[in-house]
Amino acid sequence: MKKSQNLKLGLFLFAGCLFLSATLFAETKTPADTAKPVHGEYIDWRLLAVSHREDKKTLRAILGNDTAIAAARKEQTKPWPDGSVLAKVVWKESTHPNWPQAIVPGEFASAEAMVKDGKKYANTGGWGFGHWEGGKLIMHEEAKAKECFACHMPMKDNDYVYTFNALK
Repeated sequence: MKKSQNLKLGLFLFAGCLFLSATLFAETKTPADTAKPVHGEYIDWRLLAVSHREDKKTLRAILGNDTAIAAARKEQTKPWPDGSVLAKVVWKESTHPNWPQAIVPGEFASAEAMVKDGKKYANTGGWGFGHWEGGKLIMHEEAKAKECFACHMPMKDNDYVYTFNALK
C-alpha cells in the first residue's frame, strides 16, 4: 500500500473508533451520570483540612488556592492574606460497603467559598462568601453574605475561619 492509502485507512479507523466510543458512552449514560456536579476551579486545589459535621451528617474537604496554601504553610493566617480563597466541598456521609465502621463521602452536597479581600468585603470581616454553581463561583449578595458572616463571628480570633490548618 502507498503511504497516502495507509494514512487514509488509519484516519478512517481512528474516526470509526471515536464514533463507536461516543455511541457506546451515550447509550450507557444513566440519569445518575447527568446529576454529577460540575466542579469549579477548586478541583485542583490542595487540601487544608477535613471536617465531619455530625449534626448535618456531612463530610467536608477544605481546600485552598495557591495564596491560601502558601499562607497556611507559613502559618500566616491571622489574618489570611488578601487573595486567599477557601473552598468547602461537602458530601453527605455514607458508610463504606466493605468496612461499615468507616464514614466515607456519599452524594455530593455543595461547594462553598470564602474569598479574602479586606477592602471589597470590609463589612464582613474582609471575607466574601459564595458557592460554586455549574463550575462557576457565584458570590452571595450582601444579605446572604451577612448571614454567612454572622455564623463565622465566633471565630473572630481565627480571622473568622473555622478551619484549623492541618498543614502544620
